[in-house]
Amino acid sequence: MNKLTKDQKDEFAVSFAALALYDGGADISSDQINTLLEATGNTDVAAFYPIIFSNFLTTDKITQMIVSPVTGGGGGSGGGGGGGGDGGGDEAAAEKEEVVEEEAPP
Repeated sequence: MNKLTKDQKDEFAVSFAALALYDGGADISSDQINTLLEATGNTDVAAFYPIIFSNFLTTDKITQMIVSPVTGGGGGSGGGGGGGGDGGGDEAAAEKEEVVEEEAPP
C-alpha cells in the first residue's frame, strides 16, 4: 500500500466502503460512504470520490459485477520465432520444460 499514490489510496478506501455498505444491505450514498470513511479513520479522502463512486456503484451495478465478472483477455506471452532448422530437438524440449516450470505458481 505504501507504493500507491494518494488518489489510488482514496479510490481503494471509497471502493471498499461502497462494498461494505453493499454487503451490509445499506444504501450506497455519498453520505453513507463518508460516514464509513470517517468511522475507519479515512478522513483525508478527496471529497469528490464518495460522490462519484456512489453514483456509479449502485446496488444493481455491484450485483451485476459480482454475478457476471468481465473476463480479461490476459496478456499471454506471444510465441517465439520460428526455428532455424538446426535439429537441436533436445535443447528445444529442455527450453519448453523450463518455461513450463517458470509459469507454475509457487
